[in-house]
Amino acid sequence: MLKFFFSCLCLIFINGGFAQTTIQPKDAPKYIGQTVTVCGKIYGGKYLDAVKNKPTFLNMGALYPNQLLTVVIWGDSRKNFSYAPEEKLKNKTVCVTGKVETFKGKAQITIDKESLIKEQ
Repeated sequence: MLKFFFSCLCLIFINGGFAQTTIQPKDAPKYIGQTVTVCGKIYGGKYLDAVKNKPTFLNMGALYPNQLLTVVIWGDSRKNFSYAPEEKLKNKTVCVTGKVETFKGKAQITIDKESLIKEQ
């Protein structure tokens, strides 16, 4: 039985079951529709408490409006964070995992829990 378990585990690793592509913010537009990990510096962010859906935007790779990737946290997901992301992560290098999408021609990743963004 143990031999069978290790054989299955090896097949998963060989087939990339645990593989996660790690990229730089500048490369995010090449991965639209794919789930990746993007590592880079958060140059700033904003929590828009008075706007519909209360989004938090984190600008990776440069200051807004020249950011290379926007990390989006919707208001209903903000409760899943033990800190204010726009404050704690400013000027920090982080890795964020999620599906790359676009909004108005810019790459973005929407996350809904703290475990998807890690300080480096």
